[in-house]
Parts: sequence; structure tokens; C-alpha cells
Amino acid sequence: MTKPTSLGRVAAIDILRALTMYFMIFVNDLWSLKGVPKWLEHASATEDYLGFSDIIFPLFLFIVGLSIPFAVANRRKKGDSTGKIVWHIFIRSVSLILMGFYMMNLEEIAGNRVIVGRFGWELLMGAGIMLIWLNWKRTGLSKRTVYVMQGIGVAIFIFLAAIYHGGENGESWMQVHWWGILGLIGWAYLLNALLYVASRGNLWFVIAGWMFFNLLNIADLAGWTSGWAFLRSVAGPFVTGSNPALTAGGLVAAVVLRKLMSSGKEKLFYMWMTILGVVAFVYGFSLKPEWGISKIQATPAWVGICSGMGFALFGLLYFVADKKGKTNWANIIRPAGTATLTAYLLPYFIYPIRSILGLVLPIALRTGFVGILKSLIFALLVVMLTGWLEKNKIKLKL
Repeated sequence: MTKPTSLGRVAAIDILRALTMYFMIFVNDLWSLKGVPKWLEHASATEDYLGFSDIIFPLFLFIVGLSIPFAVANRRKKGDSTGKIVWHIFIRSVSLILMGFYMMNLEEIAGNRVIVGRFGWELLMGAGIMLIWLNWKRTGLSKRTVYVMQGIGVAIFIFLAAIYHGGENGESWMQVHWWGILGLIGWAYLLNALLYVASRGNLWFVIAGWMFFNLLNIADLAGWTSGWAFLRSVAGPFVTGSNPALTAGGLVAAVVLRKLMSSGKEKLFYMWMTILGVVAFVYGFSLKPEWGISKIQATPAWVGICSGMGFALFGLLYFVADKKGKTNWANIIRPAGTATLTAYLLPYFIYPIRSILGLVLPIALRTGFVGILKSLIFALLVVMLTGWLEKNKIKLKL
């Protein structure tokens, strides 16, 4: 990782993304363990509690917001028009939502009613994603070959939909139970990217959008949006406001940084992150007595407190990585920040292959501290595999 110059790539964003992706793989592996401490796990739907696992996804949403201004600026630098940028935003969002939709339906699949079985369906889904969204430009293959490979990927998706059976007895077809992690990211990205493009980078416009999403989150918990049944069924992640609010927090932080860098007042960045972090924490803790703090219920306290963590971590990492140039410590997890979607997808190959082969570690290696260490090592191996694949021109890109 290199120290950025001017308004170029910010090392803190890559490192924060890498750390968050690494820990997302880690917490997603906790299901394989026994005797996991409560503080590491997700809180249940009825608990007023914030476990370590409950802060990973909101931090990733925050990072999505951090990336938007730099991504849009990079496209403008390449000569893309506003219309072309909006089209790219739409395609990227739909891609994430589609992947999330398939991954979510995997959770509800009736494997005994599907002709390829649950694990076969999962492996084919992963293969379809790789074929459609691989960064084919890195491979040097002809356009005709690429179109054929992507066509095969689309055919796989259609086949998986055709053979799908869900529910306890396989009585249902693919449907929206929720949007899946990638789908929720896609919705939050769509709303905030369009907000940023519409605002033309105006800080106060972006802050207003951040406040709007937070107010929408409050309205949802208060029951004021209960009559929006149709909109909720079509675009529930927008109505609840929580996920877009988390992404908007990152968007605000990035716009602040870019404004200060361009005006030569970068030293004020830490003051801004401190103020925004305090505001977010105060907001979150003030509303905790009303609805509690809950990821599953997407309460304002969860949104506010996790947003505060995002501001604090971004400010700290910017000081360490971008001002002091201390980035070598993060090199080992770098691929999780530069090939994030690849790292996220790999377990969808690893878990079913392991199950098909019947590979199960002894219970002693899956219990307590030893089990936690095993999951930490597993996450690191996934990131290292991601880096190896990236070096060999295998990387997903939206």
C-alpha cells in the first residue's frame, strides 16, 4: 500500500475495507464453532445488545459511502459523462442486489428437493457469479470468448432459478425474504451514489441526505411508515433507512476529506471526524432507551453507535496510514481491501466442497479459544487465497 497524493487513492479506506472484510469472513465462520463467547456473536432479535459480529456489516456499509466520491471522481477523470456514471451506478447496484437475492435464497433452499442438491446449487451459484462478474479485461481473452463465458454464467443463473425449491417441504420458489448482505449493500450504494451525483459533491446536501436517512430510520421504528406496504415490499431497505444512513455517514466523511484536501485545510479533518463521531454516538446512545440497540431490528441506536465507530476508525487510520505512512502492517490482509468481492465469494466454494468431501476438524479444534483461533486462521487463508487469485488475474469486479 502506498501513501496517496492529492485527491488520489486513500490508504485508510483500503485498510479499513480490508480489516472489515477479514473480520466479516471470521464472524461468518463462527457457526462452525462450539463455546463461542457471547460478546463475539450476533445478538438475538429481542436482545438490547451489541456483539462484535453486529458491528462488521454496518462498518462495511460505512466504507461503501467512503468509496463513492473517489470512485465517481475517478470516472469523471476518465471522461465519463454524468449519464454514463449513473448508468454504471445502476448496473453495479442491480448486480449486487441480484447476487444478494440468490445468496439469500440459498439460506431457504430445500436441498432434498433440488436435483443438484444444496451444495451443488451453491457451487453453481458461485461459478455463475465468477463467470458473469470476473474482471475479464485482466485475462486478455477476446471479446467473443468473454461473451460466451458470461453467457454461460447467465445460463447457470437461469438453470438455478428453474430447479429451485425452497421452504421446509420445497413448496416455494425463489422470493424476497430479505435481500441478503450484498443486496442490502446494493440498495444502500444505489441511494447514496445517486445522492452524491445529484449533489455534485455539495457537503451540506450530503449531510442533509444523511439526516434524512436517519430520520427515516426513526420513522420506521416509530411505526409511521407502516402504511407504505407496497413500497416496503419493493424497496424495503429504503423505507427502513438504517442501511442507507450508515452508508451516508461514510459518504459525509469522504466529502469532508476531499473538501479539506482540495482547500489545503487537511489538518481540520481530525476535528471534523471527532465532531461527527461525537454527534453520532450521542444520537445513538440517546435513542437507546427508546428501542434498544439491535442489529436485527435496525434500531437508531445501532445505526448511530456504529456510525460513530466508523468516523473514529477512519480518522485514526487516516492518521496512521496516510499521514504517517504506516501501512506495511496491513499488507497481509491487503487483498481483502482490493479484491473484496472475490474474498466474500470464496467461502461459497470452500464450505460446500468441504461438506461434500466430509472434511470436519476434531471438536477440540472447533471449541473455545482454539476454535476462535481456527476461524481467525481460516479468514486469513481466504484472504491469502484471494491475493493469489488476484495475482493470477482472477478478480471479481462490478
